Amino acid sequence: MQAKSDVLEPKGHVLVIDDDASVRRSLSTMLEREGYQVTLHESADEFLKDPVVPTPAVVVLDMRMPGTTGVALQSQLKTLSHSAAVVFVSGDSRPDEIISAMKQGAVDFLLKPFTAQTMLETVARAMGLAKQLVVQTHKQLKVSERLSRLTPRELEICHWMVRGYSNQQIASLDGGAAATVKLHRARVMEKMSAQSLPELIDMLSDMDLPAPTNAIKAVLEPLGQG
Repeated sequence: MQAKSDVLEPKGHVLVIDDDASVRRSLSTMLEREGYQVTLHESADEFLKDPVVPTPAVVVLDMRMPGTTGVALQSQLKTLSHSAAVVFVSGDSRPDEIISAMKQGAVDFLLKPFTAQTMLETVARAMGLAKQLVVQTHKQLKVSERLSRLTPRELEICHWMVRGYSNQQIASLDGGAAATVKLHRARVMEKMSAQSLPELIDMLSDMDLPAPTNAIKAVLEPLGQG
């Protein structure tokens, strides 16, 4: 019986979408030997019949296929998975296709024939990126859930807090009391599970908070805080 320590832990999932059966077979054998879980699809249209994208995942995508093209599928993948990393392969592609693929966030573009080492290195790099995106997406979902707990007033206070406004400054903007702002501020920190203002600022660094009301914005813009 094989020892548990000798069993390779899955490194992640690789979806190979290519109309060349020999390419699919060779990539499947090579990637599974390296410890990846592999799913094969003969076309983009065949994949789209049941478009399941595991997490984390790398999509090795052929540029030229009958039906839906690789670039067209790439744009759809963004709505199916925010964390999948795409690696294009092709034997014949126009410069504009390559540019479109890279602009849409492709990790790399490999021209056929490519070496096994080149593919393995590229997939490993793409999988590393996919795992980072999974962590980032999870963080954003968690922060979004916490933001949804805030009342509209607390959301406004939060907006000013992360821009460095003190309780007194916030109160002076809308004629409120500093003591009331302090109470809202404490509730923001509690609901956001933040132990300090720097932690809150870091937590919201990639999030788009609602802009202040027009009246408040008119006050902020001359101060360079809009």
